[in-house]
Amino acid sequence: MGQDNLAPQKRASGGGGAGGLPTTTTANGRARTMLPRGRQINKTFNNIKITILCGFVTILVLRGTVGIGSLSSSDAEAVNQNLIEETNRILEEIRSDNEPDDPAESEINPNVTYSLGPKISNWNEERKVWLSQNPEFPNFVNGKPRILLLTGSPPSPCDNPIGDHYLLKAIKNKIDYCRIHGIEIVYNMAHLDKELAGYWAKLPMIRRLMLSHPEIEWIWWMDSDAMFTDMVFEIPLSKYDKHDLVIHGYPDLLFEQKSWIALNTGSFLFRNCQWSLDLLDAWAPMGPKGPIREEAGKILTANLKGRPAFEADDQSALIYLLLSQKDQWMDRVYVENQYYLHGYWAGLVDRYEEMMDKYHPGLGDERWPFVTHFVGCKPCGSYGDYPVEKCIKSMERAFNFADNQVLKLYGFGHRGLLSPKIKRIRNETVTPLEYVDQFDIRRPMHGNSGSRS
Repeated sequence: MGQDNLAPQKRASGGGGAGGLPTTTTANGRARTMLPRGRQINKTFNNIKITILCGFVTILVLRGTVGIGSLSSSDAEAVNQNLIEETNRILEEIRSDNEPDDPAESEINPNVTYSLGPKISNWNEERKVWLSQNPEFPNFVNGKPRILLLTGSPPSPCDNPIGDHYLLKAIKNKIDYCRIHGIEIVYNMAHLDKELAGYWAKLPMIRRLMLSHPEIEWIWWMDSDAMFTDMVFEIPLSKYDKHDLVIHGYPDLLFEQKSWIALNTGSFLFRNCQWSLDLLDAWAPMGPKGPIREEAGKILTANLKGRPAFEADDQSALIYLLLSQKDQWMDRVYVENQYYLHGYWAGLVDRYEEMMDKYHPGLGDERWPFVTHFVGCKPCGSYGDYPVEKCIKSMERAFNFADNQVLKLYGFGHRGLLSPKIKRIRNETVTPLEYVDQFDIRRPMHGNSGSRS
């Protein structure tokens, strides 16, 4: 699939699919032009926001889990970790949003509600007809829904050369998992819409892939800084037959606390259907760079508990949308926390040896995490919320922990989780086929749907 097939769609002149989300306006209604000078001012404001945000988060972290009495101690600890990781993720996105290669001009008319493209209202019917006319492209293969994993990274080289090396390892990890489980994968390095940059860039890409690949049943977004660390576990998609969005989170934080960290948009699944297109249309209007995103951020901060004052991010916007229009959306949303669709790295990478001693892959939860997400670790960029050395060491451990599960099929394994070298694992008492049968990640193990056995 070439990039020509993924050209950005033009904005609709009307407000179709806006979902009623507020935007910002100017006194005279004229479009604003972002000049290089304005870009410099915007960068300065972002730096000021980051400083204020860091101080605010420090206070929140010191308060720990006060006010979350309805949760168990383990849940409260997870909430505190989530606060840290989500703040780190958003900080990095604010820092990386202005890329030096972006064109200076960016005209937005605040009186026209932003749209991802022309409004589509009959996608389910059109897709059904297309599938019936193209039986060689079924949306279910061997009884399993067809999945496409979408990930990506900026088009420019990393500021830190070692970052490109770890981007390569991360995509190799994803390719291995997809190859084993029959999942298609797209790695995007193009900005389809300059107005939706940073953490918002995933939305136009998801929409384009839905429309250009009707045969795909689920689009699975995963951040570039996340790795599969359970190569056996498979998402139990039959569990979500009545749902169209699967996302990691905590219902108590979402509905009772109205917390800005109730969900995590680093790894989630969208069903290819009209409902998903409608949600994307309602989600996107808070995302355009500049005054719209700034004003939307004020709305999010005013309505979501614990959210510092900064521009609108995709995660907070989704949470606000689901809360403010609960009756319209939540019946089709599954908030998942029985396995680690998203797992915070800082609490996992130092426990890999313990996991290998006590448990086995195929569990997907805290015993053997399905996904390890390196939130706040940015070896590719100039900024990072953790020391680069710590992040590199942790990413190396995670990669080798997962890679061992693949290499073991062929009689190899890493010498250690921090060593890039591999050695031949010799076992003269069994035949090669017997060895493979002991550990075959190509066949799901018992308990891979999250059983506690």
